[in-house]
Amino acid sequence: MATVIFDESDMLTIPAWVNDLASFRRWAETDEFPEEGRICWLSDEVWADMSKEQLFTHVALKTEIAAVLSRLVKGGRLGLFLGDGALLVNVDVDFACVPDAVFVSEAGLRDRVQLVEGKEEGFVELEGCPDMVLEVVSTSSVHKDTVTLRRAYWEAGIREYWLVDARSTPLSFNILRHAARGYVAAPKRSGRAKSAVFGKSFQLTQTTGRMGHPEYTLAMQ
Repeated sequence: MATVIFDESDMLTIPAWVNDLASFRRWAETDEFPEEGRICWLSDEVWADMSKEQLFTHVALKTEIAAVLSRLVKGGRLGLFLGDGALLVNVDVDFACVPDAVFVSEAGLRDRVQLVEGKEEGFVELEGCPDMVLEVVSTSSVHKDTVTLRRAYWEAGIREYWLVDARSTPLSFNILRHAARGYVAAPKRSGRAKSAVFGKSFQLTQTTGRMGHPEYTLAMQ
């Protein structure tokens, strides 16, 4: 089984019995599963990125997006929005990954997504097809986010894939819509892209804060 490791200074030991999606999910529920790193099952292999997330081009960015969308979903009682940390599984497309954010509408929770209970307590997975996922590109995840996950999310039927890259200026912000042959970027008007999932237009901008670090604003109308 092929395994991708991006940070060799923090090696990852993968059990020999992890050889398919079902065994990966069992491993994810054990105490031996790493608490840090981004570890997924993609394209019949364990994809593992043990590198640390950049504070300003990754963590701060997804925090701003999650804050805006979380308020929108909660205020409108639109469904379930989860920031970073939710394991998303799709059996039909054979993947398990942790998006930077995921949204499931109320209709989706009834028909397309199952909340999977853990062996010990609570719920530990989303299984099925959510309405929207977010990925923020980092240097170690370019191919995964722009090629592998883009294809997997489309094959799963996810309506919108929000793809953001702030590693250079100006940043790249696209709302990708599910189409017949793949995702296509929603057209922008005055810098704003329309989300069919949320029924709003969004513009993501970057400025420099008082301490000299990037700051982000997700405007909505």
